[in-house]
Amino acid sequence: MSTIKLVTLCFVCTEKQVLLGLKKRGFGAGWWNGFGGKVLPNETIQQAARRELLEECGINAIELKKRGNLRFHFADDERAHEMHIFTTDKFSGMPRESEEMRPQWFDYNNLPYDQMWESDSLWLPRLWRGEDIAGKCHFDSGKRLTWHSFDA
Repeated sequence: MSTIKLVTLCFVCTEKQVLLGLKKRGFGAGWWNGFGGKVLPNETIQQAARRELLEECGINAIELKKRGNLRFHFADDERAHEMHIFTTDKFSGMPRESEEMRPQWFDYNNLPYDQMWESDSLWLPRLWRGEDIAGKCHFDSGKRLTWHSFDA
């Protein structure tokens, strides 16, 4: 039985654009993604989402909306990553680059899916349509998607 690693992912949204960050180091380096990371001991999931967003791009989420959960399994990691997904359209601050992420605004219909996690093109369009997300994704040791299942 695998252990669980709690992680967050937050997307800063406007009516026409979403803020993504180019991961500069560590897990997922070189790929565009939302902002997030691991939940620390004695921290709620929502507190972690706010902290990671502020640390990674200088944005303070005034209001977070919980949008779903995805569980990721990687062939080379015994831990399952339980990702709690949030969006915010109420925020303060201007995006700034950090040691970990370089933020950039993208139109929803022009996301760099070829430079994102392979599963993102499957579930992000549903998120943009207003659907909440639940499901599982399995990746091989090369971080290629091998299997996925999303709730209807």
